[in-house]
Amino acid sequence: MLHVHHPTKHRRDAGPPKTGAEEKDVLLGFLDYLRASVIAKTDGVPEPQIRTPGVTSGTNLLGLVKHLTHVERHWLLGHPVTDWEASFRPEPDESADGILLAYRETTARANEAIAACPDLAAAGPRPGGRPGPAPSLRWTLTHLIEETGRHAGHADILRELIDGATGR
Repeated sequence: MLHVHHPTKHRRDAGPPKTGAEEKDVLLGFLDYLRASVIAKTDGVPEPQIRTPGVTSGTNLLGLVKHLTHVERHWLLGHPVTDWEASFRPEPDESADGILLAYRETTARANEAIAACPDLAAAGPRPGGRPGPAPSLRWTLTHLIEETGRHAGHADILRELIDGATGR
């Protein structure tokens, strides 16, 4: 477990995102805001701290980003995930830069899939390996906001444990 004590670094909290007025613009605006918050928590964190567990469950910053990459691929790009627990664990041969790039590329592709869907009530991309009809894009975006927000909160705490940095 990581217990590093450094002088506290405070960043100014960012307010909620500015979005367009349409429902899809609002949902995507908040999702992008949370995605950027997660990535910002990794800024300046060196190896091995970026992958060092901060809590007894083994949760670490890089693992959160890797997991969120799998979440986006599953829900918006239709990729199956066979082991959700493994999606939280960066492998020794996976670089931090590679995992962060994969997340950025995945979210860009996911945004393209979202843009291509004209109706939030319509079924979104079929989640990988799931039987039955795909949920609506509205449901999927709401779920991704919840999931990304939850892990952004975890990243806040992990980053504060690493070097005292706080704020969005």
